[in-house]
Amino acid sequence: MLRLGSTVIGVQDVARATAFWSAALDFAPTSEGDETWIILEATDGTGKRISLALSETPVQVHPRIHLDLYAPGDKTVEVERLKKLGAVEVDWDLYPDDPDFYVLADTEGNRFCVIDGAG
Repeated sequence: MLRLGSTVIGVQDVARATAFWSAALDFAPTSEGDETWIILEATDGTGKRISLALSETPVQVHPRIHLDLYAPGDKTVEVERLKKLGAVEVDWDLYPDDPDFYVLADTEGNRFCVIDGAG
């Protein structure tokens, strides 16, 4: 049976993206990787991973795939923390009338969502 190994995010600056996602998720680089790609793994031992790969593909305004990050409490606290790390709020034109999430972009412009206390 297959298992999901890692979600890969395309970036233009692997070092900058590594710093952002490591701090954002409390992940750390594994020994695998170089200046063109790297694997980050959760420091809590759960085995969760994301990978960052050098890409020249432009960021999609409405990406077909993205990360949903669950905040342990009030999502606005996490949104502010992520903004201090370099994330920016996205003027998202697809918000429902009463959204339970924020759309942000990482330091590379990749969109992701922050959601209240799910998960």
